[in-house]
Amino acid sequence: DGMNVLFIVVDDLRPVLGCYGDKLVKSPNIDQLASQSMLFSNAYAQQAVCAPSRVSFLTGRRPDTTRLYDFYSYWRVHAGNYSTMPQYFKENGYVTLSVGKVFHPGVSSNYSDDYPYSWSIPPFHPSAEKYENDKTCRGKDGKLYANLVCPVNVTEMPGGTLPDIQNTAEAIRLLNIMKTNRQKFFLAVGYHKPHIPLRYPQEFLKLYPLENITLAPDPWVPKKLPSVAYNPWTDIRQRDDVEALNVSFPYGPLPDDFQRQIRQSYYAAVSYLDVQVGLLLNALDNVGLSNKTIVVFTADHGWSLGEHGEWAKYSNFDVATRVPLMFYVPGMTASPVSQGARVFPYLDPFSHIGGSAPQGQSKKVVELVSVFPTLAELAGLQVPPACPETSFGVVLCTEGTSIVRYFNVSEEKVEEGKEGCDDTDRCFNEEPVAFSQYPRPADTPQWNSDKPKLKDIRIMGYSMRTIDYRYTVWVQFDPNNFSADFKDVHAGELYMMETDPNQDYNIYNNTSHGWFL
Repeated sequence: DGMNVLFIVVDDLRPVLGCYGDKLVKSPNIDQLASQSMLFSNAYAQQAVCAPSRVSFLTGRRPDTTRLYDFYSYWRVHAGNYSTMPQYFKENGYVTLSVGKVFHPGVSSNYSDDYPYSWSIPPFHPSAEKYENDKTCRGKDGKLYANLVCPVNVTEMPGGTLPDIQNTAEAIRLLNIMKTNRQKFFLAVGYHKPHIPLRYPQEFLKLYPLENITLAPDPWVPKKLPSVAYNPWTDIRQRDDVEALNVSFPYGPLPDDFQRQIRQSYYAAVSYLDVQVGLLLNALDNVGLSNKTIVVFTADHGWSLGEHGEWAKYSNFDVATRVPLMFYVPGMTASPVSQGARVFPYLDPFSHIGGSAPQGQSKKVVELVSVFPTLAELAGLQVPPACPETSFGVVLCTEGTSIVRYFNVSEEKVEEGKEGCDDTDRCFNEEPVAFSQYPRPADTPQWNSDKPKLKDIRIMGYSMRTIDYRYTVWVQFDPNNFSADFKDVHAGELYMMETDPNQDYNIYNNTSHGWFL
């Protein structure tokens, strides 16, 4: 009768998790999920901003096919009537349910989170969401502000709660209903934090004393970074606490002590998220469904924490494009448990000591656009076919490729090069590649560089990441016909991972690029 699916997607979460080797963070519940999962340590989003990334992985198509690089168009109207991952599960007999931020709300999902195409019942949004950007952060003077750094007393919040607390409660309520109704379900839960504002219950600050918080390893703007590649973090500049610092545009920098506070609050927000995930997975145990539910955990993109003198997403660097990605598949990534046995006991980050290693780990470079075909294969559904080169008229196809083939293979065997290259151009020397892209309005940082509207896009940065390097070209782009001119290269970046893992030393101009093209 097939497996259920619990699909957890987090907003702006880079892999600062114990299971990804971060030594500072306290994330015991997500680490416990990883200890029963296949974890991908080199997974990348196709565009480092919410709506384009989500529409891309939910349809299994790249941004050049969804034609969404901003927030202002609905793919079914402006690109093609593409089926989505939840829609495909719904058409295959699943009850599909959405809680929190799964699709980006607004125009880009038709003001309905793509209901009724994707979901069996109207998606749930927490009532507290509308206060996210209000003045709810108490300053040192006792007044309320709309800050970036915003630890709060939850009892003082409107409604006495926060959006992600409500999301967890609703997801648990739905799990309890699905337990009795015995239909297969696809439950997507979208958590908001650590998206800005960094608004979370203040007790989580205790986990991260400021004296333990360092600056980014490379908090400077790299000398050879092309100006078109830089994102000027306009969104955080608009928060009251950052605005008060009167930082120069576009390069800043923010004062060191404030950089530490942002990093501290990001970590605190991740631990708050970990508690929500822990409660949700514990509920899966409680309803007795851990042994027949696939769990996917990922994020829409990362978030810079001061690396390259940058904050937020909006770039092609690993810190903005790399995401956590793990799959728990009962009987495959974890041995089957007897009915009623606990797989995910709740772990308290304030008292839990010790980490747990992932059950399996692949260093293969993979893309979020591949999640749709992967999940279809894991659930025993027919894998959607690969898209033809132009697929605007094709309702069901994917530009990703199922990565189930990486689940059970020891890394050595794969190196033979027999894996992962179904004679498509997605492979380079039989080695998987992840493609990301980011639009810009101009060659130098502008107020709209982070989020240019379609009509203002003039340059597209196409980036490819292999295990060995990240290579990016910024080329002329015409928004009227969605065309990129690869003969008109404005700037380029090349970082060799072995010697420059943080991507600080651009050697594009020291090399001949012929062999890339």
